[in-house]
Amino acid sequence: MQLSAPLLQLAAASLGGVHMDTATLVTTEAPVAPADAQVAETPPPVGSAAPEAVAPEQLELFAPVQLAQAEVPPVTEPTAVEAGPPAPDWTKQPEYNPTPGGPNADDPLLEGRRVPGYQEVLPDAQTQNNIGAVRAPPPEAFPTDHIPIPDRWRLIQTLGVVKEKWWDPYNQNTLKGDRPLCLPTDEEQAKRRAEGIKPCATPKFLGLKTDEWFFVASAVSDSVFEPRSFPIPVGIQFPNRPGSNDVFGRNDSIVLAQTFIASAALIKGSTAYKPPDVEWRLTLAYNMNYVDVPEKRVLFIEPTKGTTRFDSFLGVQEAFLDYHFKNTSDRFDFYSGRVGIQPLQLDFRGFLFNDQQLAWRLFGNRDNNRFQYNLIGIWRLEKDTNSGLNDITQTPRQDWVLHANVYRQDFPIVGLTSEASVTWNINRERGDVQVDDNGFPVRPALIGNLRARNYDIVYLGYGVDGRVGRVNLSAQAYAALGSDRNNVFTGRKAEVRSFFFAAEPSYDVNWARFRGSFLFASGDGDPFDDTERGFDAIFENPIFAGADTSYWIRQTIPFIGGGRAISINGRNGVLNTLRSSKEEGQSNFANPGTILAGVGADFDITPEFRVSANLNHLWFHKTQVLQTLRSEGSIPKDIGWDASVATIYRPSFIQNVVFRASAAVLQPGSGFRDLFENRDRDKRYYSVLFNAILTY
Repeated sequence: MQLSAPLLQLAAASLGGVHMDTATLVTTEAPVAPADAQVAETPPPVGSAAPEAVAPEQLELFAPVQLAQAEVPPVTEPTAVEAGPPAPDWTKQPEYNPTPGGPNADDPLLEGRRVPGYQEVLPDAQTQNNIGAVRAPPPEAFPTDHIPIPDRWRLIQTLGVVKEKWWDPYNQNTLKGDRPLCLPTDEEQAKRRAEGIKPCATPKFLGLKTDEWFFVASAVSDSVFEPRSFPIPVGIQFPNRPGSNDVFGRNDSIVLAQTFIASAALIKGSTAYKPPDVEWRLTLAYNMNYVDVPEKRVLFIEPTKGTTRFDSFLGVQEAFLDYHFKNTSDRFDFYSGRVGIQPLQLDFRGFLFNDQQLAWRLFGNRDNNRFQYNLIGIWRLEKDTNSGLNDITQTPRQDWVLHANVYRQDFPIVGLTSEASVTWNINRERGDVQVDDNGFPVRPALIGNLRARNYDIVYLGYGVDGRVGRVNLSAQAYAALGSDRNNVFTGRKAEVRSFFFAAEPSYDVNWARFRGSFLFASGDGDPFDDTERGFDAIFENPIFAGADTSYWIRQTIPFIGGGRAISINGRNGVLNTLRSSKEEGQSNFANPGTILAGVGADFDITPEFRVSANLNHLWFHKTQVLQTLRSEGSIPKDIGWDASVATIYRPSFIQNVVFRASAAVLQPGSGFRDLFENRDRDKRYYSVLFNAILTY
């Protein structure tokens, strides 16, 4: 009888000891157990069906089949099974030993499949020095068929993709530091003549020897138009209007200012991936300003000079050398030094010091930039009175600042950066007499006993900046501790014990940010107790509560009737300090203090257009100093409400063209009305700002 191949395979599957394929049929005889032996029951694998019993007549069907190599023995009904291999333990987890050459159906566990109760053995944990960092691949992982290009910066120009234009800052431009400077060697010039390109224009007096030097030039035009109003005193000796004998005059004035800034930097090193090795930088600023006020002796001490003033000045705002000493890790942790006139901001928002001054600075970072530190020594320069620019033609002041700080990222919680700082202000200007460019004395201030002072103040500071969950947070605290050699009220030595705290939380909702602002600067409650408790900064310029769009921060309010040539607050400052000048005067710790609470919001209407609004309420902390100077029995603490709205427009969403406009109104409170009034009997004061900034 001939059987087909499928039927032969079916027959083999029915016989326990038979293995066959379509070509041959090979039999293996299972050992026969004794008659009295028990049949060993072998449980089926988990999840498989139990085999069905085979009837004798089904086995006899295949008995007479003739095989190619061997004859199938007759099959008899099994009665016993001889002792064979031990039965497998189905409760034991199988070991995963994949077949060489790849997995197949015989492997206990295929990749991507799971067996209940079986856990695949995982590889050993990998460790590295910098958790979360990506290690650089080994050298053999890089391709070897690439051709090195000596001048990779000019490749795009060689291919004709971009032609360099000196006035275009958006494409590769040597004047913007996108390409290294060429070296004006004879070989380079001959090569350029052969290629028909312009000769190398790098000046030889620079003495450049390598092609690692970059040149960065920038230019800024800053235009300001500012109508405003504030309490203005009447020139008693020579009033602008005959018969005007009141203390307060008209309050409207106009300011126009134009500033041109030019900056050039010569930088050695790859500036994109690591700190530069060497940087020389020079920045000059030329300011022209025009002011028109309604009263005399406001702009000049001489009443004959009128009520308008035009002035101009050229100042040096940056002139420094930055030298990179060393990298301390393969992540470009470093330490560098900088000496010269340089920008300095000693905290996150510029509450204590924010200026461009003559200084030395040692700075760097550690632990993959998680720590940053600064050691700074400042020798303060004199300022031009009307422009506020540095005046290097005068001898620097006898006023020094020593500062040390350390920043720690993700401390005390992830998302916050902390700063701890110590600042020592050493002032030795007791013997100085300084008169500003308009003829008004600024040192010593014409307040109290009119005597000059020496003082030593140590500021202990702590600040945070970052976020707590969804809430953005910036906060700063200071304690000012030290001594004043000459209290302006008693003439005796006084201890300084004053405090400052400011915080600005904000919350982002899509294209809007909602802010809250709070500031407290302690005031002096007793000017005669030999302890000055009023807080004053060194040179504040805060980015806070609306900044220069706020009326109180933008405008200077002269303290009329209680001193001569002193102000309640300073321009671009929030503290009530009774100083003669923020730029040229000394700090004063016998002051009424400041309290501010406000809300604000920023709305990004489009990527090019932003609208901001702020509403702040201000108070004096203590008014005893004001009462003493004014010889009044009581002065309320309420300064009033400061409301402002500002817009910023950046065409094409760029920083090269920025237009700003703002309007602010001060609604005086009972304390401000008690101190000031105006001839026009205006109930409110305003500040309007139009500002255009063009940058190359």
